[in-house]
Parts: sequence; structure tokens; C-alpha cells
Amino acid sequence: MNIHCILLRHGQSAWNKDNRFTGWQDVPLSPLGIEEAKMAGQILKENGMLPEIAFTSYLQRAIKTLWLALEECGQMHIPVYKTWRLNEKHYGALQGLNKAETASKYGEEQVLLWRRGYSVRPPELEINDPRHPANQTKYAGIEASELPGTESLADTLTRMLPFWNSSIVPSFKEHSTVLIAAHGNSLRGIVQHLKGLTDEEILALNIPTGVPYLFELNSDGQYLSDRYLINEDDLERKLEEVKNQGKAH
Repeated sequence: MNIHCILLRHGQSAWNKDNRFTGWQDVPLSPLGIEEAKMAGQILKENGMLPEIAFTSYLQRAIKTLWLALEECGQMHIPVYKTWRLNEKHYGALQGLNKAETASKYGEEQVLLWRRGYSVRPPELEINDPRHPANQTKYAGIEASELPGTESLADTLTRMLPFWNSSIVPSFKEHSTVLIAAHGNSLRGIVQHLKGLTDEEILALNIPTGVPYLFELNSDGQYLSDRYLINEDDLERKLEEVKNQGKAH
């Protein structure tokens, strides 16, 4: 039996809209992000890809995206597991800063390295900074030494993989359709792992917000094929349809 593993990047967040570094800062979805999340659920339903189990991060923009998508496709009853290991890449002391202003201050080349360098970490948050996850109640019970003050994409993959292997892969034994609602960089890590992409290849990958990304795997979790569940030409039409539904209500 082949497995359908669906990756879903959260809808646009308020800080995506404001062009700010977000990382582990727990910001809400923007109005557009809410519509993108609903659209994702409708796309799942229209493709007959109804999740039987779901995984998400500790961050509300991913959790809310998952809730809205499951509501739209009628699957709110399924088990949902949350883990900090699916959180976005931690952007350290850059979190909350405007990307354009940061580029003006440090130079576009340096900011590009912080954003896209596979093994390059942004400036680190001090452990006593209130933004550091060790000082936030949602991460209580997790060893402070495990919680990052900054991360590269390589670090994000390293902390995500143990959960992939210990929790997500075993779920394939009981469930044929699995949904993972997370973030651009944590999902990038999964894609690199599944497809065996090089460090350079994965940096070129951009996963769009709110568009279900289907991976077909064998029962051992090994890659067979991948595709988005809606093509680019139909995406704008579908999003407009969702917006109009919202106006009608």
C-alpha cells in the first residue's frame, strides 16, 4: 500500500505580510492566510485526499492553518500531534526585524546568507532574552540545551529528523493519508530528506503558502513521486472562489 504524505505550508502570517523575520515568534495568520488555509482544505477534499492523522508545530500560524483545512475537508475528528521539532527555522536576533531595513543595515549579501545559506546561522539570541524559547511557557519541559537561539537550515533538518523517524514514519503503518502542516524551512527539510536533494538544490525550493504538496511514498516511507494538488493556473481562481465564499457569509 502506498502512502500519501501531504505537506502544507501555513497560510500567510501577519509578519509575512509586513516583510518581517518571523522564525519562532508566534504570530497569527493574516486575513489572506486564513483564506489560503481554507483553500487548502477544499483542495484536499476535491482531490479525495482526506487526512487520517495530522502533525503540526507549536506555532499558531501552522496550528490554525491545520484547523481551518481540516474543517473545510470534514476531518476535524482525526488525531493531531504537535511538536516543536516542526517549528520554523529560528532566525535568532533577526526575529521581528523588517527584512528590507535589515538588508540596508547589514548588506543584502549578508542577509541573503542568513536567509538562504544552508549552514549559516543568523545572530544568536541571548539565553536571557524574553524571545528565547527557553523563557516561553509553551516550551516548558523541554531541555533548555535543546532549544535554539538561532538556526541554519541544516540545524532545522537535524532537529526535525528525529521526530520524522520516531513519529511520522511509524504512522504510515496505520494511516495511508498523512498531513503535515508546518513551515517553509521545516518542510524544506522533509523534502530534502525524502528526495535526497543536495544542499544547493534545496535552497532553490520555495514551497507556496496554502498549497497542499503531495508525496507518494512506499510503506517504508521511501519516495516514489511528488506533485502539488492544484496547478499554478488554477490557484488564483481557487483563491478568488474562497474569498467570494467568505463575502457571501
